[in-house]
Amino acid sequence: MVTLKQGKVLLYNNEIIVEDGSLATLNYKLKEIGQEPEISIQGAEDNTMAASIFASHNKSEDRNKLKLKFDSLTSHDLTYVGVIQTAKASGLEKFPVPYVLTNCHNSLCAVGGTLNDDDHIFGLTAAKKYGGIFVPPHQAVIHQYMREEYATCGHMILGTDSHTRYGALGTMGIGEGGGEIVKQLLENTYDMDYPGVIAIYLDGKVRRGIGPQDVALAIIREVFANGFVKNKVMEFVGPGVKNLSIDFRNGIDVMTTETTCLTSIWTTDEKVKEYFEIHKRPEAYKELKPGKVAMYDGLVKVDLDKIESMIALPFHPSNAYTIKELQENLEEILEKTEIEAQKQISNPNLKLDLRSKIVDGKLKVDQAEIAGCSGGTYENIQAAARVLAGKELTDDYFSLSIYPASTPIYSQMLEDGSARTLTQAGALIKTAFCGPCFGAGDVPAHGSLSIRHTTRNFPNREGSKPGEGQLTSVALMDARSIAATALNGGILTAATDIEYDEVEVKYEFDKSPYKRVFEGFNKGDESQELKMGPNITEWPEMIALQEDILLNVASVIGDPVTTTDELIPSGDAATYRSNPRRMSDYTLSRRDPEYVPTAKAMQALEDERRAFVKGEKTEISEYLKKLASKINSECSVEEFLRNTGFGSVVYAVKPGDGSAREQAASCQRVLGGLANITVEYATKRYRSNLVNWGIIPFTAHENIINELDRNDYIYIPEMKTKFINGEKTIIAKVIGENKNKEIELRLNDVTEEERQVILDGSLINFYSNQK
Repeated sequence: MVTLKQGKVLLYNNEIIVEDGSLATLNYKLKEIGQEPEISIQGAEDNTMAASIFASHNKSEDRNKLKLKFDSLTSHDLTYVGVIQTAKASGLEKFPVPYVLTNCHNSLCAVGGTLNDDDHIFGLTAAKKYGGIFVPPHQAVIHQYMREEYATCGHMILGTDSHTRYGALGTMGIGEGGGEIVKQLLENTYDMDYPGVIAIYLDGKVRRGIGPQDVALAIIREVFANGFVKNKVMEFVGPGVKNLSIDFRNGIDVMTTETTCLTSIWTTDEKVKEYFEIHKRPEAYKELKPGKVAMYDGLVKVDLDKIESMIALPFHPSNAYTIKELQENLEEILEKTEIEAQKQISNPNLKLDLRSKIVDGKLKVDQAEIAGCSGGTYENIQAAARVLAGKELTDDYFSLSIYPASTPIYSQMLEDGSARTLTQAGALIKTAFCGPCFGAGDVPAHGSLSIRHTTRNFPNREGSKPGEGQLTSVALMDARSIAATALNGGILTAATDIEYDEVEVKYEFDKSPYKRVFEGFNKGDESQELKMGPNITEWPEMIALQEDILLNVASVIGDPVTTTDELIPSGDAATYRSNPRRMSDYTLSRRDPEYVPTAKAMQALEDERRAFVKGEKTEISEYLKKLASKINSECSVEEFLRNTGFGSVVYAVKPGDGSAREQAASCQRVLGGLANITVEYATKRYRSNLVNWGIIPFTAHENIINELDRNDYIYIPEMKTKFINGEKTIIAKVIGENKNKEIELRLNDVTEEERQVILDGSLINFYSNQK
């Protein structure tokens, strides 16, 4: 189905692949088909679509050191309050480009009292004050709205959601933490080294019953673990693209986030042109394709006609199998999944029991969802409707919920009768809401297995709380096979194994459901007051980096990958996204419940130290005296406290996979976090979030985990001086019970601006110091 090729690859005329990247091989292939040979491949690396888009957005003179400005920005109600508060504290006067504030994550204004709608009122008043676009709750999920209204061929969009992907519409979308949006709002740039570009070559045509989730999962399982496209651009090319509808392309594209790629871009054609015409924006279209000869840094070849119905078992989209493979090796695969999944369950008293779902030799699931930016598209829902037309779902516990991705889609479903078809079959149709994707809606019962056409199936992503004895899990599937499974009473069934009419229904976009959207770009009113609910609070003070630092090891996580959902849980924690101190209490709560009290204990020592340095406190506690003497007996306690900043540090092997939410870093900082130590960072965006909150992004040798225990101290004298001097190797001392040894930490690829942000203590301080 999917094959990979490392190293340089040439693509000729968007069809002929030269896997060894050589001119000689290209010329040989051209002669074979009777064409004149090419005489040069010079500059072929600049003939990718990615290269042309970067070039048109780069404000740097250096091609290899990109400084990008985006055409539009977007955030949802889990992130925009923090972004605007940070930007306001940094000198925000107006939104310089269209900034779309959607309300699709905290739409259910029940949990937490008035908090959710307080944030929505804040977002609307911010749009009025600074000149933004405000999309009310239940109108659209963030990415569907951006597809419909802002994606434009050749443009770039930056969003504070990891699934900011509009490549199928010729738009480069990048998901980042709020700090990067703040930089754009303050008319700064998004800085990075020029990324690798990988050709995703599509060939052939999918069979009936195969959907976009099947193709996406087949790709993810081949490229995630080996990091094949990590922090790279996925460029979708080849003759197979034209055989896919736009909804199908969008469905594949949005799931590319789960590969840990940086962004994506696709060739555009008449189908894309028609999409923009249907959405009343014909001017948004232009043809995009690679140059005659384009050079890529690797190849992923996808034979669409060989793609089978897929399922991704807990706890990652890459844990994917064909449904046929699973059915033929059910007991063995489920046992393997249970063993691997158990390593990610924080409560040792809980056991994932997938094999109990085997009924008469077949897997039986308890719940199904088709939702969000990946599942809730018009064609996916139409496909489910065709499978279920004239049929009835079981009257047992099993349920199927469908969330159209926007009100225009829902409106069209009412018009074409598919809403009636689905509800008469027993499906539940709900409003545009991202909750099923991150655990804020339809949380299944303890011990349940839910199948979902959504984006992620990380631990507790569906909303369960292991700390309270709850455990459930999600498997990812395509809407077509979900409908087939629903039709079969919850018994796992591939859509390719059933007969149904696959009728193409033409979509007609009607914008009238968006009449309540506030369109305020370039209409900002400085006199407009921001309405602040009682839960919306300012960021606490974050001090600059001190000369010496003392780190308390607050958590040591040995998992191969640590997701942002584990660093800061989704679901109920999101209730306090506008209250940094309250939200920080949830940090690592589902992975390491001891982290918060450990970090707070170190933070209390830092508060005592600062009170002494400021002269607010003249007496030093005996505990602090002993600690100071233990760490550095060569200077007085007073001198040690004046020179040394106290904070906590988290060690994880590979943190940051998943969501772009900046709270994964900011909550550590609010609790006094000063550093992370890793073998590598799972994504660029998590590392960026750390830097923007003044957290030092150390890396180290993989065996360093054997040197660290919770409540060890790591002492780094002259850290500030070493940092200013750009030293990449930092020798630190680990001091613990019967332990006093040196370790080597590394600072890789820290830019001048990143260095200054960390020295200042946060992005807020960085901008405040520039005033």
